Amino acid sequence: MRTFWGLMRAYWLSDRWKEAWALTLFIAVLTALASKASVWMAESSGDLVNAIAFYHDRNNTTPLASILSSGGMLLLIVVIKDAGFIGIRGYISSTLHRRWRGWLDDRFNEALLNDNHTHFHIQHGTDDSHSRHVAPDNIDQRVQESIKGMTGGAIGLAMGVMSVLMSLFFVGQRLLETSAPVNGLEFLGTYGSAVLAFGAVAVYVPLNTYIAVKLGRILEFINIAMQQAEGSYRGELTTLFRRSFQVAASCGEKVQKAMHDRLYVDIDQNWAKLNKVSAVYTSFQSVYDFFAARMVAYAPGLIPYINEKISLRSYITGAELVSSLIGQCSWFIHVMPAIATLRANSKRVTDLAEAIEKVRHPAEFYRSTGLSDFRFGRQNARFGLTVRRLELMHRGDEAAPFLTATGLRFKPGEWTFIKGDSGCGKTSLLKALNGLWAYGRGDIVYPQGIDSFYASQDIKLQALSLKQLVCLPDDGELFSDARVAAALHKAGIGEFIEFLGDHMAAGKPWDQVLSGGQKQKLMLARILLHKPGLLFLDEATGALDPEARIAFHQAIKDNCAEATVISVMHESEPPRSHGGAEFYDSVLHIQDGTAVKAGWEVFWPRQDRAGAPVH
Repeated sequence: MRTFWGLMRAYWLSDRWKEAWALTLFIAVLTALASKASVWMAESSGDLVNAIAFYHDRNNTTPLASILSSGGMLLLIVVIKDAGFIGIRGYISSTLHRRWRGWLDDRFNEALLNDNHTHFHIQHGTDDSHSRHVAPDNIDQRVQESIKGMTGGAIGLAMGVMSVLMSLFFVGQRLLETSAPVNGLEFLGTYGSAVLAFGAVAVYVPLNTYIAVKLGRILEFINIAMQQAEGSYRGELTTLFRRSFQVAASCGEKVQKAMHDRLYVDIDQNWAKLNKVSAVYTSFQSVYDFFAARMVAYAPGLIPYINEKISLRSYITGAELVSSLIGQCSWFIHVMPAIATLRANSKRVTDLAEAIEKVRHPAEFYRSTGLSDFRFGRQNARFGLTVRRLELMHRGDEAAPFLTATGLRFKPGEWTFIKGDSGCGKTSLLKALNGLWAYGRGDIVYPQGIDSFYASQDIKLQALSLKQLVCLPDDGELFSDARVAAALHKAGIGEFIEFLGDHMAAGKPWDQVLSGGQKQKLMLARILLHKPGLLFLDEATGALDPEARIAFHQAIKDNCAEATVISVMHESEPPRSHGGAEFYDSVLHIQDGTAVKAGWEVFWPRQDRAGAPVH
């Protein structure tokens, strides 16, 4: 799905091809019937005009009846065509639109939310527009608005192409049947007027289609720029409401408004360009339609009518047929703005598909912009977690690692506190140990058969029930309500037990209901429920008071006795138990870009109750 045509045909070649082709076949049949009905309308229009023209003819014994019957037949055909064929086709095409969009949306969600963490890696492309790996902007807009607009536009385009082909067949066939000789074109025999009609269409439509295509390309480029500008503006609004408290607390509304105004300038400028080109296109289309319906359609049959080769009825019928043919063949001109939008949407989607494909192998993806040579392995659980020759770098900076660790070993059940100044790379090290750091090298060997858990300070809860939030990443059905309730109670938020099955409290999702400290206790409940063997705490108690931090650690110590814990905190020293015992067995000290691990007493000698060091 990385090319336009690949994206267009993917649904019809998928496991749901029967559904796709069945709906497409229905649409094709109804389009053929609607095109045939256009021929019937042209003939009925000719009959009606003829009945009106010969109303006073003395040979017309039933003038009023002729008008009424011709008008009634025309009305019946219009109802059958518009309310029947076209109406039903509209319902089926909207069903195809809904099914195709749902399938495509599911494919992208599946690609983004896989075990490879594609949604994470895809945002780490370069910001340089000349790079082969540019991070796609406004991914949410691409997956929703662009897919919706693209699928709807593509179906409309396909139906238009079908209508053109059907009209060429049915209307062309009827023009040939009603054709008459033309003076000066006697060598064509009875096909003279038909050749004039086809010639008029063949000259008039392609010439104006060429002009429409040129204007359409301009509209396409402006639409892409408009989508990017609107996506950035909407993204900033979404971010504002996520950090609304921080903006209010810092009285930053004025600065935020200036940022919005700056972003809206791009929208306004592109909108102005779009309005100018759209106005030009509307004027071009209006003039084109007038000449098509009033001049080109009636010109081919005028010569044989003047030379009395055809009757008035045949002349009107032929003009209506030519007008219908021009109308169908001009479908590209009428919908060129929509085609421009379709191409803009499809480019947004194919660019996203291409970006997803590039990160299928994250190491290779990152190597294009820096050094990425991490090797991950497994070993017997009794050897714990081992790190060898680790170097962490930033993108494009291969010569100067900001953090190195020649050899680290975290034994089973060992608790290690990472100490270092702010910005020294403590969190980066935890990310690297979890395979979530992009640049650098080294060997990271995990204990075999051991589950790991990463708890961070910044917690964003998904829109799930409280039970599901505790049970993540597993399904809530795997755990009884009693086990989940017990985990919440041990974590210190037992007051929410009665709301286990609720997605909201007080009309708000849990992400807005729970405070920062309560969210961290929720993460503790998740730890206590799953009992991981390898636990990474990235400032996971930053929102808790001293007593709550002690309770947090004690709960893990009591319920996950065999877990290996590696922790980063704001504090220079970690908490101790109420009895004065150390929770942590060792310290990993980061200083001057080097990580060194040693026993606890190397950094903090154990003290007696009087405060004197114990030797």
